Amino acid sequence: MIAFLMKQIFDFVVAVGGLIVLSPVLILAMVLIWVQDFNSPLYLAPRMVNKNQKFNMVKLRSMVINAEQLGGTSTASTDKRITWIGSIIRKFKLDEVIQLWNVVVGDISLVGPRPQTQFGASLYTNEENRLFDVRPGITDFSSIVFSDEGEIIKGVSNPDLKYNQLIRPWKSRLGIFYVEKQTFILDLKLILLTLVAIFNRSLALKGIQRILKNLGAEDSLISVASRQFTLKPTPPPGSKEIECRY
Repeated sequence: MIAFLMKQIFDFVVAVGGLIVLSPVLILAMVLIWVQDFNSPLYLAPRMVNKNQKFNMVKLRSMVINAEQLGGTSTASTDKRITWIGSIIRKFKLDEVIQLWNVVVGDISLVGPRPQTQFGASLYTNEENRLFDVRPGITDFSSIVFSDEGEIIKGVSNPDLKYNQLIRPWKSRLGIFYVEKQTFILDLKLILLTLVAIFNRSLALKGIQRILKNLGAEDSLISVASRQFTLKPTPPPGSKEIECRY
């Protein structure tokens, strides 16, 4: 209970401080988004807290209006729905930074498995449902390891299917590993490495590998975290079959 309260207080204080410090950048980004098409600079993305409960995750809008009606939920770096200011926002993760607001109001934590869409959650195996044992977060192991998610699924005809075959299996494994090993100190390390990744991703990946190794992760998980090998279609945790739904 003490650890839980400590995490809540830390999340709130850091999120409020982050929003105050970054407010000039966020306001400038919102103005530029509005100027390009005179529509709201914010996008409320429905995400799952657990199998039955939703919340609206705040994002800076990096795509055209009604983008979800023009394509799938997975977004390649070359997706034509991304606007010119949206590409900059995504590059510097500003669309995720504004989710500090969701931390302030208690929807999510600073660190935890990334929030999932309703359809994405419906594909979860029983093993993957363990990701709902903790509150979702802005960053975690997978946020650093797969920060180039858009590049991985670039140029494919079905980004959602490729995501479920190449990225989801490992994101889920990394998320489950976090659920098993969660501590306040681990959260601090992941926050620090998230900041490092903005400027030096290779250094951040080495830090992730070191943490995984010290915490006793399987060799396959450590290997994937290096991102030095081509990802291959893999069954998600708790399944022997490669995902074919999308």
